[in-house]
Amino acid sequence: METSTIIDVNFDFRSDTPIKKDPDTSSPSLRRYHKILWSKPLPNGDFFELDDTTPGAYLHHQSALGEFFLASDAVIPTFRKEPRLFHILNAIPVDEREDFMRIGYTIGGMMIFPGNRINHKMTINGARGFHPRIKDRFDLTVECIRRHYSKERSPLRDPLDRYAEFFSLFSDFHGYVDFFLLQDLVNDDCTTVKFFMPFDDFRTGPVPGSAGAYRAYRELAMEFIKLRNNRILDLF
Repeated sequence: METSTIIDVNFDFRSDTPIKKDPDTSSPSLRRYHKILWSKPLPNGDFFELDDTTPGAYLHHQSALGEFFLASDAVIPTFRKEPRLFHILNAIPVDEREDFMRIGYTIGGMMIFPGNRINHKMTINGARGFHPRIKDRFDLTVECIRRHYSKERSPLRDPLDRYAEFFSLFSDFHGYVDFFLLQDLVNDDCTTVKFFMPFDDFRTGPVPGSAGAYRAYRELAMEFIKLRNNRILDLF
């Protein structure tokens, strides 16, 4: 069956989300898409079956591999609520701002991460949003995940280590990238990440500081989502 008959990569998950609710928790189409896309063989050949009927869980897996509770996360921030950027965003035409929002809520802009808290500490979703060196940036998050696999330090080292069992499912960073169709965010041999802004080893803030920097960030982020949506179309 063609992926396009199951998944519409242009579908905006805000459109079937109740008013004032978050698509990550309340869009039935998004939950269904995640279940379809990520229920598949892992790099070791074992099948990673996701269930959406477990009470209290967004998506759930339990097998000899372990038990995993997964949650959705929109991973490409537009920074529309960032006070430092209000003057920059207000100068951008409304239709351009909406284009960025809309594509960010297509499946190419969505991920799943472990959603259960461990020892009452932040999940990965929470940690990457609140950390001042990440600010929800997905390229920076993926760099932290790359460093997790290579046992290097990163701003998200502690939360990623808490969910080491989840990341071990994919064997290595290459396996993680291939499983979640992130090839367009790394170089060909998965040794480096393609950043949406100049990268200086997390030493400076992750939020664009000028109109030019914001537009460059926006274009690279949107291009990644478009390419990932194309990979999803070609999946089957």
